[in-house]
Amino acid sequence: MTSRERVLKALAFEETDRVPMDLAGMPSTGVSCFAYPGLVAALGLPYRPPRVYDTGQMLALPDLDVLDALGTDVVTLTMDYTNAFDEPDKWRPYDFGGRLPALVRDPCAFETLPDGTVIQHGGQSRMPPAAHVFESEHGGQPFDLAGELPKPDLREVEKNNRDWQFSNEQIDATARYFERVRNATDRAILFCGPGAGIGIGAYYGVATFPMLCMTEPDFVARLHEITIHYACERVQSLLKVIHPYIDVYQCSSDDWGTQNQTFAAPAVFDELFKPYYRRFTDAIHAAGPNVKTFLHSCGAIYDILDMVIESGFDVLNPVQWTAGGHSFREWKDKARNRIALWGGGVNTQVTLPLGTVEDVEREVREIVACMRRDGGYVFCAIHNILAEIPGEKIVALYRACS
Repeated sequence: MTSRERVLKALAFEETDRVPMDLAGMPSTGVSCFAYPGLVAALGLPYRPPRVYDTGQMLALPDLDVLDALGTDVVTLTMDYTNAFDEPDKWRPYDFGGRLPALVRDPCAFETLPDGTVIQHGGQSRMPPAAHVFESEHGGQPFDLAGELPKPDLREVEKNNRDWQFSNEQIDATARYFERVRNATDRAILFCGPGAGIGIGAYYGVATFPMLCMTEPDFVARLHEITIHYACERVQSLLKVIHPYIDVYQCSSDDWGTQNQTFAAPAVFDELFKPYYRRFTDAIHAAGPNVKTFLHSCGAIYDILDMVIESGFDVLNPVQWTAGGHSFREWKDKARNRIALWGGGVNTQVTLPLGTVEDVEREVREIVACMRRDGGYVFCAIHNILAEIPGEKIVALYRACS
């Protein structure tokens, strides 16, 4: 069974020879670039500077020999880069103020301040000397409840969406690139592509937009109508050409959960998100019937799982069963044969950072034994493996699953 066959059978709730595994198929299933050198060393592989493919979360793009050593089954693909093969011409050295020799796409995007803080894109986000990720003001602005809630201009939203369409030349070039990726690997290909454009924090952050959903639902419905109309046009124009070359489409990152509950009432998702997501996933399935739709939504979202399924998503990540008071067994029972779960393999807030290697192995075996029943499961951690995690624990995490 090839890796691609293993993943696709699992997503179809069919029996596999073992549980398929992922590392960094999409941002939020990855590993910190600060932890990555330790992982490489723990695997006995030669040192190399990490390629930082997400310079907000500071995540490393795993090399193929690392994926081989861990036995993982997925490669990532964007419109611009992949790890299905080496692309040295796309990466440039940068050391983040002397903290980490690394490779990035654009070193000119960064500047180091006298106190060692690294700023990105002219100061839109910053990484202080003691931090391991970049931070920015909430929703890109100070959070202020004084006055009226901010609202996007619908005419500007429509113009921006109308202007953002793929040319025939872009689509043809993308198809050639994706075909090359397809021919280079027998791993499953997770495409991180253009998204639905809607989300509970899509405008002005999760502290503000949920209130707009509650106070002006008709406005939000008009906003989502415009956004989804053009998102469907974009995705269908692209997928009708590239769908033979991808397996899973990570088409939305919409973090609905806090540590304890959803950011807004489930009724808000039901009324203002589910119908529009359903149109988007239907458009993807119509243009690429073989393609699985992938939703990333963090936190305590157990109470909206039924609505996520009704929205037409085939796969849910990161399976954060540690939030909201429901066990991984309850998540599995609710999802069984209805939606595939991708993640949830270890408690990344407690067991992975604070437990022993044996604690990690024990928890992984217990979770995997439950999650793999009746298929519909791909293994990885709950969200990213953070900077402080030693390589030996990361290796143990994957060896315990395999």
